[in-house]
Amino acid sequence: MRRAWRDLGTVQFGITRAHASVLGPLDPGSASLLRLLDGTRGLSLLYAEGARNGLSPADVNRLLDTLAGSGLLEDATGGGEAAREVRQDAELMDRLRPDLASLALLDRRPAGAVEALAARTGARVLVRGAGRVGAAVAALLAAAGVGAVEVMDGGRVEPADVSPAGLPPNAVGTRRAEAARRLVSESAPGGRRRSRPEPVAGRLGEAPPPDLVVLAPRDAVSVHAPDPQLAEPLIAAGIPHLYAGVVETTGVVGPLVLPGRTACAGCLERHRVEREAGHARLLAQWRSGRTHRVEPLDLALATTVAALTASHALSLLDGHLPTTVGERWEANLPTLAWTRHHLPTHPHCPCGAGTADNWHPAPLATAPSTPRTSVTRPPVREPRQGPAPSVRVPGTITRGAITQQT
Repeated sequence: MRRAWRDLGTVQFGITRAHASVLGPLDPGSASLLRLLDGTRGLSLLYAEGARNGLSPADVNRLLDTLAGSGLLEDATGGGEAAREVRQDAELMDRLRPDLASLALLDRRPAGAVEALAARTGARVLVRGAGRVGAAVAALLAAAGVGAVEVMDGGRVEPADVSPAGLPPNAVGTRRAEAARRLVSESAPGGRRRSRPEPVAGRLGEAPPPDLVVLAPRDAVSVHAPDPQLAEPLIAAGIPHLYAGVVETTGVVGPLVLPGRTACAGCLERHRVEREAGHARLLAQWRSGRTHRVEPLDLALATTVAALTASHALSLLDGHLPTTVGERWEANLPTLAWTRHHLPTHPHCPCGAGTADNWHPAPLATAPSTPRTSVTRPPVREPRQGPAPSVRVPGTITRGAITQQT
């Protein structure tokens, strides 16, 4: 994060209220040493620099532990074998260094960011739909480091499927699924992160299940009123799935369904049938339409929906619960004001979410371990010899205090 000094003894890390932290007051020696913490010096050099500024090794340790305990230091060697493999992948690191810096703001553990990226490289996502929205979602997920992204769709690529964020012009006429697989491979860092040859859905019992399925249908009716039957295998297998698409001039992201815990497509349909007279008749007519017509689909809106969908998907894969859990976000042209709609569970839906008692968001299987509030090993290039002493903190870290000086 960016560092800026409020005065000679008070430093602010970060810019925005969401992430900024203020450290102070610092004595002149600690302030001088802090200016030297740029990742190029090992512990022995830091001790030497500290001595030149009147600091004992214990003083240096106090400063390092204060910073590490507040998530302001990075461990260049921690994180286990998976993190080590990520660090050794030079092309992946070069491509995703900005993403790694972003992850470091969300997981303040010394090696939390690289662990989160390592988890992404081991994640499996299935995208159903390779139109303007689905193809772009798949490309974004692959580019963000998701290790296995597979796309399912039928037919051949049409000129209207082409998008700067999705299928290229030279894909016109080829099979959608094959074109999407090439797009995923080309979007991934070094082309190495791949869509795996074995299926991740469809025949769910024959392959490891995906961590997430993104449902991005090309027809507007399936976006507006998702067919519950199509999601039944996902509900039965307990696979999280996220809906996305465009209906006329309305972009839709969500809901993100956690089977048995949050509202599903069946819950949505049951509530609509009960609330809106004639909805079942309309739905039957919409779904039985056989005429091929051009659906309204604004390219920029589709790309916006795809980007937000990919962000929500990555949030889940990184171990968080995004706001699409049990919610649906919609934006209408031309104003593009996003509105959030809560989707309640239905007590008679066979998904079972409506009968769950007092559900509260729980840590997901993919979530990183609980962040530590203090560490005993500073994230520097050379290992610490022996544990850090337990001593008082040389200053106070104030998280989010960007309008007042400590």
